[in-house]
Parts: sequence; C-alpha cells; structure tokens
Amino acid sequence: MPLSDWTHEAIRKIDADFNRSADTHLIPLDLPGYPDIRVYFKDESSHPTGSLKHRLARSLFLYALCNRWLHEKSTVVEASSGSTAISEAYFARLLGLPFVAVIPAETSRAKIEAIEFYGGHCHLVDSPSEIYAASHRIAQETGGHFMDQFTYAERATDWRANNNIAESIFKQMAQEEHAVPAWLVSSGGTGGTIATLGRYVAYRRHKTRVLCADPENSVFFDYFRSCLDGKPQPGLSLPVGSRIEGIGRPRVEHSFIPTCIDAMLKVPDGLSFAAMRYLAGRFGRRVGGSTGTNFVGVLYLAQQMHAAGQGGAIVSLLCDSGERYGNTYYDDAWYAAQGIAIEAADALVARAVNGEAVLTPQAVAGLQSAGAGIPAGG
Repeated sequence: MPLSDWTHEAIRKIDADFNRSADTHLIPLDLPGYPDIRVYFKDESSHPTGSLKHRLARSLFLYALCNRWLHEKSTVVEASSGSTAISEAYFARLLGLPFVAVIPAETSRAKIEAIEFYGGHCHLVDSPSEIYAASHRIAQETGGHFMDQFTYAERATDWRANNNIAESIFKQMAQEEHAVPAWLVSSGGTGGTIATLGRYVAYRRHKTRVLCADPENSVFFDYFRSCLDGKPQPGLSLPVGSRIEGIGRPRVEHSFIPTCIDAMLKVPDGLSFAAMRYLAGRFGRRVGGSTGTNFVGVLYLAQQMHAAGQGGAIVSLLCDSGERYGNTYYDDAWYAAQGIAIEAADALVARAVNGEAVLTPQAVAGLQSAGAGIPAGG
C-alpha cells in the first residue's frame, strides 16, 4: 500500500523540524574526589520540548507513520508520566492531529500545563497501572492510535546511526582526553534509551559498558537480577509507581531489554533527590529527579573505578529541566510530606563527590523509605 500524500507531508514536516534543531550539549563536570575520572552530562533539556523524550516522540511518530498506523483523521493517544506526552503533543500539533495523554493523577501540574500548551488533552488515572487499559479504551473509542511507548520505544529508535543519542555522544567525545567512555549511565523509563546505548556500543565494537540506574518502586532492577540468575520473571509488578517522574516502572515493559545492560543500580529516592539538588547547584539551574538518579550511578562507578586504580570517562544524561518540579522536588514541604530526610541525603552526596564517603548499602540504609532498594551492582 503506497503512502498517502498526507503521510508523505507528515514525514517531511517531522524531518524539517529535526533539521531546525541543533544537537544537544555535552557538559563536563569535575568531581573533586576523583581527579582521574572525567564526567559528562548530555543536556537533553535543550530539545524544543525540554527533555530526552523529544527524541523518542519523534521516533515513535515516524515509526507509526511509516507503518501506516496514522492518518490525517487519527487521534493520537499515549500512556505517559508526563515528558513523553509533552513531546508527543508537540508533534501531534505539528501534524494537526488531536492528542490525548493518559497520565497518573500525581503528575506535576507544570507537566500537565505543558501538554495542554501544545494542544493536548490530559486524561488522569488514579493508579499508574491503569494507564495501559485506559489508553487502549480511548484509542478504540476515538478510532485513534495508541502510540504505546512502553512497547515500541526500543524498536522505533534507529540505534545504528541517524544521530541517535549514542552516536551523538561518541561524536562529541571524539576530541576529549578519553574519547571512548568507560561507562554510559542512564535510568530506565521505557527502556528505549538504554537499549539504544547498549546496541550502539556493541555495533561499534566499543569497550564502553552501560549501567542502568533504577529508582524505588520499579521492577526493572529485580527483573534484571532474575535474568542474571537464569530465572527471568517478566511478570513482576508493583501496586504503586515511581516517585521519580519519567523513570522506573511498576511492571516489566516490552522495551526493557536486560541483555543490552552491563550493570544495574537500585537507587533510594532520597539519594536521587539529593544528587539532583547537588547538580542544580553545580550547573546553576534546576534539573529533574531522573538526572539525580543518573548521577548516583555516576558516583557509584567513579568510586569503583578509583578503588581499582582506573581512570577514564563516564557519560550520563541530563534528562529534563527541574522547572517542572517546583512544587514537588524543589519544595521542602513536599519532602516532609513524603518522609524523606533530605539533610542526611544532601550530606552524603556532598561527601561522596569529595571522595569522603562511599555509597555502600550501609551508608544509604538510613535514607531509604518504604519499599526502597539499596545500591547493588549487576
């Protein structure tokens, strides 16, 4: 079946939008306690819609268009904790299509307003586990298409080239002291970014390894560990979702490919938020909670490399801006309501950056809230 004129034009519009967007910056960050370790953050907040999910949304739209799943009368539906929905709303508006985001009710108000700014409609559900059924139902009722990022993220992205995030990182690292990073660090939301990083490293035959940092109230770490034990448990699930918006899942998603990962780390929320606040101070602007989770992974690896007498580079992701979390992650009253001891977490991160504290299970045990895991290598 040949592509329609509308589909040809839709693909052209998305490609033209991509051509108007410059690549994102790679920001160096010195760690005082680890002079032989070079750390970099790829700043995905500089995308037009302000997050790493802009790449995913572009890929999902092109994938759906080339599969003939979208047409000029389609309603686009997505299950999202916020950032993907913002980016998909942007592309839906670009193509003149209505968009419905099915999101948990606790999603930050700033994210809801951003979805609505791009013309999207938000359908709120009480539990994160309800987003899938609600998305299927709305797509069926409207005669639309459920984009289903959690199924298609890893296959919609061109992991070999086409300026994917991994290829971009290695191009930007080419003139650095350690052109080939020892580690790439990312948290898992859909699992698509982690799969892209792992596949690209393998395809280019780099010795770089990939670490996935997983927050509390997520099953990815436990699933990864079950796979290492030779007893995969794809049916793992939790009744609640992650407090770190955009990452961690209450069930094992199809796009999470554990074989693309070399190691995983389970990060307590208190530590993620402390690392987030530390980075905000160093960068001079707010970053999101997932970036904090990533930074804990960076610190953990820096400590491991230092203890082994190794130098090298670690590259991670600045996933989104923290401006969307002013009423939550940057509000002391929110931490009090959540029962998170921010002072202890802040102190531990500051000492870890200076090489004065090691992120061991014992060191972080007092920072965990109900259901938390502890840092552990995969």
